[in-house]
Amino acid sequence: MGGGSGAESFLKLLAQNIDVLSGPVVSLVYPLYASIRAIETKSSVDDQQWLTYWVLYSMITLFELTFAKLIEWLPFWSYAKLIFTCWLVIPYFSGAAYVYEHIVRPYIVTRQKSVNIWYVPNKKDVFRQPDDILTAAEKYIENNGTEAFEKIIHRTNKEATPNSNFSTFYDDNYKYEGDHRY
Repeated sequence: MGGGSGAESFLKLLAQNIDVLSGPVVSLVYPLYASIRAIETKSSVDDQQWLTYWVLYSMITLFELTFAKLIEWLPFWSYAKLIFTCWLVIPYFSGAAYVYEHIVRPYIVTRQKSVNIWYVPNKKDVFRQPDDILTAAEKYIENNGTEAFEKIIHRTNKEATPNSNFSTFYDDNYKYEGDHRY
């Protein structure tokens, strides 16, 4: 057996298992690297690209876990997943943004009936001091006075529907989960 046949066998093995070898690189390693780089930039565009990708990757993983018995009967699944993942990952195609805007967002966001009011502070040192809705209310009162806070409460009570268990107030200095203005 010559030296060329060993390399030939190795290349044949690589070609036969390209989906197994390249799948983790395309779906995990590169997106992880790109996500870390996106976090370090000031642009929110790349953050959105990779956050969208991870949402879709999670949905694909849940699909695979749910339908594992069916998928194992599909010999082309690993290749189709690899091609689809490449389309999602490669920024030139913006596949993740397309799928999110045309499939996920219309189905999930526009059909959402309730609004979550979990408080998310919009400040740079968010991890320095724990904040909650009471702290936000105290800061609002401190900055705007008790009368302004009472006006918001009365306005919110008037706007609340009888069946609603939630009340919200909006202040331009804070972001609220479920508020898609930001």
